[in-house]
Amino acid sequence: MARKVRGAHVFSMGAPAIAAVIRRKEREVVDDFRRGGATSPTTARSLADLGLEDSWPVRRLQRRAVIREPEPGIMYLDEEVWTAVRRTRRRVVMTFGAILLVLAIGIALGFFTLG
Repeated sequence: MARKVRGAHVFSMGAPAIAAVIRRKEREVVDDFRRGGATSPTTARSLADLGLEDSWPVRRLQRRAVIREPEPGIMYLDEEVWTAVRRTRRRVVMTFGAILLVLAIGIALGFFTLG
């Protein structure tokens, strides 16, 4: 089931599915920068040279300083920042999972001692 919001289709999918789409789109942009060899200030290239357009995944990665712009319109992938962003995401997921596990164990133990 889709509905139109600001020119985009919004599907009834959960937060994990939306997060997966965001991660996939970001990885595609990162892969395009790598294929184009734009991985340092000296090898920076324009989005057009990389076959990319100014899109939400590009802007999102720019806000996180994964994609840097040493000169107007010339960009490169900062591999160290990308690695740090991925590591942070993994840490958040692991922490959230651990919290859910502790809660589930606590609930299970509470039910077993009451029943």
